[in-house]
Amino acid sequence: MLTDLPVGLLREHRTAVEPPADLDAFWADRLAEARALATPPEAVEVDTGLTAIRTWDVRFSGWGGQRVAGWLRAPAGATGPLPAVVEYVGYGGGRGSALDDLVFAAAGYAHLKMDTRGQGSGWSAGVTPDSGGTGPEVPGVMTRGIDDAAQYYYTRFYTDAVLAVDAVRALPGVDGSRVGVTGGSQGGAGALAAGALAEDVRAVAARVPFLCDIPRSMTITDARPFHELVDYLAVHRGRVDHVLGVLARVDGAVLASRITAPLLVSAALMDSIVPPSGPFAAFNAAPSARKEILVHPYNGHEGGGAEDVAAALRLFAEELGR
Repeated sequence: MLTDLPVGLLREHRTAVEPPADLDAFWADRLAEARALATPPEAVEVDTGLTAIRTWDVRFSGWGGQRVAGWLRAPAGATGPLPAVVEYVGYGGGRGSALDDLVFAAAGYAHLKMDTRGQGSGWSAGVTPDSGGTGPEVPGVMTRGIDDAAQYYYTRFYTDAVLAVDAVRALPGVDGSRVGVTGGSQGGAGALAAGALAEDVRAVAARVPFLCDIPRSMTITDARPFHELVDYLAVHRGRVDHVLGVLARVDGAVLASRITAPLLVSAALMDSIVPPSGPFAAFNAAPSARKEILVHPYNGHEGGGAEDVAAALRLFAEELGR
């Protein structure tokens, strides 16, 4: 069933979350701290048995200088620097197998799929530990490190996401002037964050993005992961203002107001995990001159599936070339 506002109202919906006064300075400080600790990325080619696609096991510096894993894939025999697509993974997942997710490389891009710190054991495997964030938390990562905005889990995840863009630009065979970002759900949140915070991202494709219009989303769905926040505040009743203040710094509907690159978002009207008002709020906030939202009236959190990926490929072909 429909989980949110009628589509006519969604098209006008804006988040009520006010950007913190120091939002830009907060993120500039976080990224400067991480970049000061960064060391060059490393890429070791692996034999996957494929003949049309080459694959490298990548390690790059993320939040706190911690090494984050990824897979880099590119078409075999490609000549000249390639445009790049950086992809982020949904909640609970990691970078997966070296044989997963070959679409973007098959389309002619250098494709960096970033592992997700401390996740990668829910539905796809990861190898990156998470050594930051302490204090009481609800199982999951939504409240990990929420005592301190600078240590909060999604501050660290978004920092990783931006430094993944830095890393792909530093890898051989990549045209650093042509980089797009993408992902679904939590990965869509990462794509919005990278589009807002990384320099000169050329295109952003966010499928049913999570972490948008967070205060509304966490009160109109009983589904996790948003409900982790509800569980936390049901116990820590005096911390509402603090928690909402931390979340405002990572809210995709707030950060989207910094996205100027061409933008593609999808939303599903029967999505009980990411209520569609969140993706619409991010889309509506973005000042991008070129933007499009794909609306799937009868889908849940799967969104448009392959149709969303095909739309992302069209966007990247037009904005990044091949």
